[in-house]
Amino acid sequence: MIPNPLAERYATEPIKEIWSPQGRILLERQYWIAVMRAQQLVGIPIPDEALKAYERVVGQVDLPSIAQRERVTRHDVKARIEEFCDLAGHQHIHKGLTSRDLTENVEQLQVYRSLQQVRLKTIAVLDRMEKKARETKDLLLTGRTHNVAAQPITLGKRLAMFGEELERALQVLDRLIETYPARGLKGAVGTQLDIATLLEGDNLKVDILEKQILEHLGIPQSWDNVGQVYPRSLDFETLSALYQIGASPSSFAKTLRIMAGHELGSEGFAPGQVGSSAMPHKMNSRSCERINGFHVILRGYLTMVEGLAGDQWNEGDVSCSVVRRVALPDSFFAIDGLLETTLVVLEQMEWFPAVIGRENQHYLPFLCTTTFLMEALKGGMGREEAHKVIKKHAIETVQDLRQGVIQENDLIQRLCKDPQLSVLEPQALQKILEDATALVGRATQQIEPFRQKVDSWRERFPKASTYKPQAIL
Repeated sequence: MIPNPLAERYATEPIKEIWSPQGRILLERQYWIAVMRAQQLVGIPIPDEALKAYERVVGQVDLPSIAQRERVTRHDVKARIEEFCDLAGHQHIHKGLTSRDLTENVEQLQVYRSLQQVRLKTIAVLDRMEKKARETKDLLLTGRTHNVAAQPITLGKRLAMFGEELERALQVLDRLIETYPARGLKGAVGTQLDIATLLEGDNLKVDILEKQILEHLGIPQSWDNVGQVYPRSLDFETLSALYQIGASPSSFAKTLRIMAGHELGSEGFAPGQVGSSAMPHKMNSRSCERINGFHVILRGYLTMVEGLAGDQWNEGDVSCSVVRRVALPDSFFAIDGLLETTLVVLEQMEWFPAVIGRENQHYLPFLCTTTFLMEALKGGMGREEAHKVIKKHAIETVQDLRQGVIQENDLIQRLCKDPQLSVLEPQALQKILEDATALVGRATQQIEPFRQKVDSWRERFPKASTYKPQAIL
């Protein structure tokens, strides 16, 4: 079998087990056994010895044998039915069921369990991001908009910015998990005809049977009115949540790549790691690059399932099958790799105060221009006039620095010499420059609400704080 690079290189064992061919068949067989037990409960004659026989062989998964049967039947579910029945020596599974009563529910079980894994790892990422934000809440940093120096912030504020976006995405994911609906046992066109016929039209027993199956799946809700397949807009909703989860780590990774290029920070560089086969000095941000790549993959699969939403014919068809066989597992492999890699980066990331300090010193007078502007307004100067004069000197200073006319930023001296800015006291401007920590506004305080939000998730899911990323390439 040709390996799946997303699964083989990046996904962790729990996710791979959920989506592996053998894992899928085990889930199907466990589901069939749960259906038979529920059918016994409502009076469908299934001997105990048959149930025990199926349970004895449930783990005997022979993929080549099933594949050989499918080449004959040209029907994957029928091949798996025959295999399981021949192993058990009985023919009691799949009574009253259509293929989609099996495949839809089992696929949804795979999705649901995967979503739970993603939620735990997302909280783990939030936990690390919040801790790093608190650790660096006072580290002054040159804030950038349009990737151009703008105003001072702190590194902690920057991390909290990405963290709060992720926390919002987590709310969306959590709501999806808590309201996720299973298809249930609905029959060929959704009317439950065959199950009702088996049960002599006893609607109460039909409801009991359905309830038992939902309890086996552990999925909180169910569709009441579906056809052969559940609405594919649910798959779009699922992958949209995964894409949203990946957005914040992707922006964080891209920003850290930019910081690394300016020697301000790094994703870390492990002992023995090689940055380039040709250039010995290189320490590339390869993990952050991978995070960005995973997000592109998620975008591609989101586009694929978007094409399935709103394309359902009548009570259902299987044109979506080939798309979902690829998009669903691979999306979970991708988000799993993205979150695992983000955890590694957050645990190993570095920042370099000396280089950060030099950058701050170079840009600080420019970063103060909005504060200078506010001081001019308080002195009675018109806003537009003050903006024009300060802008003139700032741009001239930038140009002189770029052309080597001056070696140090002398914007303060230029402003003090301009008679149009007489409302600005030189001592006041110098004090603003010297008290740079006051220029971060409420950055430090803004981290506290983020901490409180993360604390509420840590209380609900305490295992997230101790989760350790698995070794990945």
